[in-house]
Amino acid sequence: MGRSARVRSRCGLGTAMCIVTGLLLTAGAIPGEAASPVPEAIAWPEAVPPGAAADPLFTKPYVDIDEWRDAPVRHRYVHGGFTSTDMRFSFYLPPKEKYEGRFFEYVTPVPDSENLAQKDTRDGGGNIGFAVNHGGYYIETNGGGASANSGPAYATDPTIGAYRANAAAAQFSRVVAARMYGGKRPYGYIWGGSGGAYRTVGSIENTAGVWDGAVPFVMGSAMATPYNFTAPLYAYRVLGDKLPGIIDAFDVGGTGDPYKGLDAEQRSALREILQFGYPLPELRALARGYVGAFPVLYPGMLAADPTYFTDFWTKPGYEGFDPPKSLRDARIQQKAKVVRLIMAADANRLGITLKPQMGQARGTAELAWQALLGPGGSELPVAVELDAVPQRDFGSAADLKVNSGAAAGALLRLQRVDGKIVVLQSNDPTVLAKLATGDQVQIDNSNWLAAQTYHRHQVPTPDFYTWNQYRGPDGKPLGPQRPKLLGPQFAMGAAGSVPTGRIGAKVILVENLSDTAAWPWGADWYRTKVGEHLGAKAGDAFRVWFTEHAEHGGQGSAELVTFTGVLQQALLDVSAWVEKGIAPAPSTAYSIKDGQVIVPPTAAARLGIQPVVALRANGGLRAEVAAGKPVTLTADARLPKGTGRIVGGEWDFEGKGSFSDTAVLEFRKDGSAAVSVTHAFAVPGTYFVGLRVTAQREVEAGSPYGRIMNLGRVRVVVK
Repeated sequence: MGRSARVRSRCGLGTAMCIVTGLLLTAGAIPGEAASPVPEAIAWPEAVPPGAAADPLFTKPYVDIDEWRDAPVRHRYVHGGFTSTDMRFSFYLPPKEKYEGRFFEYVTPVPDSENLAQKDTRDGGGNIGFAVNHGGYYIETNGGGASANSGPAYATDPTIGAYRANAAAAQFSRVVAARMYGGKRPYGYIWGGSGGAYRTVGSIENTAGVWDGAVPFVMGSAMATPYNFTAPLYAYRVLGDKLPGIIDAFDVGGTGDPYKGLDAEQRSALREILQFGYPLPELRALARGYVGAFPVLYPGMLAADPTYFTDFWTKPGYEGFDPPKSLRDARIQQKAKVVRLIMAADANRLGITLKPQMGQARGTAELAWQALLGPGGSELPVAVELDAVPQRDFGSAADLKVNSGAAAGALLRLQRVDGKIVVLQSNDPTVLAKLATGDQVQIDNSNWLAAQTYHRHQVPTPDFYTWNQYRGPDGKPLGPQRPKLLGPQFAMGAAGSVPTGRIGAKVILVENLSDTAAWPWGADWYRTKVGEHLGAKAGDAFRVWFTEHAEHGGQGSAELVTFTGVLQQALLDVSAWVEKGIAPAPSTAYSIKDGQVIVPPTAAARLGIQPVVALRANGGLRAEVAAGKPVTLTADARLPKGTGRIVGGEWDFEGKGSFSDTAVLEFRKDGSAAVSVTHAFAVPGTYFVGLRVTAQREVEAGSPYGRIMNLGRVRVVVK
């Protein structure tokens, strides 16, 4: 650009709530800034580089902020949008001497703010720092804005938020880059996780010439939503207090028999959820009452198949028609009266805060209710106090039925119950305005219970093989089937089309083996689809890397590691694949058994890029010692050939996830490492000792990027 302009006001977009857009992830989401376009914006004549076709919706770009910034790293910040749309973008461009002719574009799980990266304080400056330090500029958008993405996924053109808005930003960025750097067309790489993985896949399947490579991560199949969130609720309800024993049985050093002590219904429920593909290690999440994105997917189910929730309780073939005792006991239909309405304007003062659910964009604390209800929502009720609530815990798994007054017949969604105060989730503002003190209501979980076995009545084609347990010997579904499958509709709402595997770029799909939302077998399903499209040439364009001991949101714990380094390295390897023809490491080797993804125990056989840690206590996975007697802990950490070297490790002797003791490793020439240490436990108890190791490529040594982790665990019983 010929000059640097700085306008007086920021231009952003308040993040709009997205109700149903596939597998959704909000972990780490950061509020955007609510503002309006400013008149000082500078119009640009070109929306796309020479020879490219412009999207008819995004033809008139403008820039309203253009300035150099020093944080988190030195970069030029360009912010703008497209006239006559709510589309906004941010470009973060490195100094010319650091530019190597590429960009990296991140897509959020749901269309969100274009200002998220500015709040990322991770080592090295987050995504901005990663892009700039690897010769590229960084792009983020709001996915087209509220007018393109508000309401259920079926209400607007899903292609806008899925890929068209992001493609328009990518193409216009090339115009800006050409003026700043000159030279040839920049290579482009897109990545996103969960709902963002669907948007990433939708981008590379439905565009040409925009992106050259992609890294979707934690992605499910086209039949993942809503079933990956409904089926676990059934398992949680039936297994209940048996879950700790089940977890202990399969955990390291356990008996290996998670079915011991279960009754017939419980054994069936455990077998069903595991064969359905729920990862065995993450039964830990079930024990914590994990519900994931179901609260925001539930309205879409009601809208798409309302009669199911009546049929479930009234027609043969559904569990609710002749319910087992566990289902009868779980049903709640508590009648009550509204004692007080709590308005949005008073909620924060009373300490009643909105907690955005998975699948919702997040506003600031003071603007959260406005983001949920709209600019005029301050005088709408966001919570109600009742004269009676159920005497047993039901979490938020129920509706509030309004039985009298102006809002009679309404079904309101709950977020949570605090004492006798019921905090509401997103609901129709016109209905909320009709609520009044004295209204007769009913807390009812009948629909939530019905949703828990919805997947049994949604049996798809045999390629979705985890559903085959619901077929008889003749291949036909065992129970009554609903008139349409919801999974493809939800997937289309996120990706803009049902994923087909018809990729038009180099792709590395990163999937986690301990993922409660995007179950690992979904990566195998998509790999099969790519194979159907590319045939013998699939290996020239596609990889699947499984990450052991990693969960959907990437949080670390005593049992889990972050997978940020895997994503960063995947982006760099895709870049080298596209630009230099250097093929990345092979796909992770795996097999599928009864819905579970099984990987080999050694790095040499497993492949991929993650290290493998073999940890032993007194030579085994379980050691029993007297209090105060030392335990010898030994470990061998190895990497698949050609993927770097082990650079460090940490001990977690107490099994609490601290990893606060540095491991003194013996580094070997081949990149592997070993360690041996003795440790004594003074207090009797059971300890799950963990060793976390980090691997890195030589070129990244000492940097915060591409740090790939894994861990080993053993059980030490101290008597």
